[in-house]
Amino acid sequence: MFTGIIEAVGKIKQINITADGARLTIDTQSLDMGDVNLGDSIATNGICLTVVAFDSSSFSADVSKETLTRTGFGSYQVNQIVNLEKAMLPTTRFGGHIVSGHVDAVATIKSIAPSGNSIDYWINMSDEIAHYIAEKGSVTVDGVSLTVNTVLEDSFRLTIVPHTTEKTVISQYKVGTPVNIEVDVMARYIERLLLKKQTPVASSNVTEALLKKSGFIK
Repeated sequence: MFTGIIEAVGKIKQINITADGARLTIDTQSLDMGDVNLGDSIATNGICLTVVAFDSSSFSADVSKETLTRTGFGSYQVNQIVNLEKAMLPTTRFGGHIVSGHVDAVATIKSIAPSGNSIDYWINMSDEIAHYIAEKGSVTVDGVSLTVNTVLEDSFRLTIVPHTTEKTVISQYKVGTPVNIEVDVMARYIERLLLKKQTPVASSNVTEALLKKSGFIK
């Protein structure tokens, strides 16, 4: 589990394609690796990766074919910079929102325009995630917890302050840049609950007479 508050910007050092996917080695730059262990999770551009090898300045992780197909990792190159966040601790200050590191879709930057001291980014969204995006709700873009400011039928607007731009891969965005999108996990569960509620409940053989006979009702 993550918060969407980026701890460092790293760089892809190696990509080794295998029969089952790929193994990435990430140069972690300023990320503190002092408390990292094998099997730990590190969100890399919003994708939860499991550490299979590491040293003081890098880590390696295996990426499945599914991840390569369903996320931006399929087009990533050596030397590409990526957002990094270690899994949250029980004592972590919760500055963003609940982020699982499971990408729902890959979207693209539609337009970029100055907005005072900030920058407006419009992001295209597909029908599969559009109903999860709400004005003033949360969304994760390449692992960054952000607030949605405007929602249209096929796109939404983010207003990014200078600090976030400077400290994340957002500084590299251009029109057409693909980005990993994770919708608010609460929206997923609410949808599931509502769909379940609309499903007819199967008839039960438990009757009042049976409950009385079994001693549950006097």
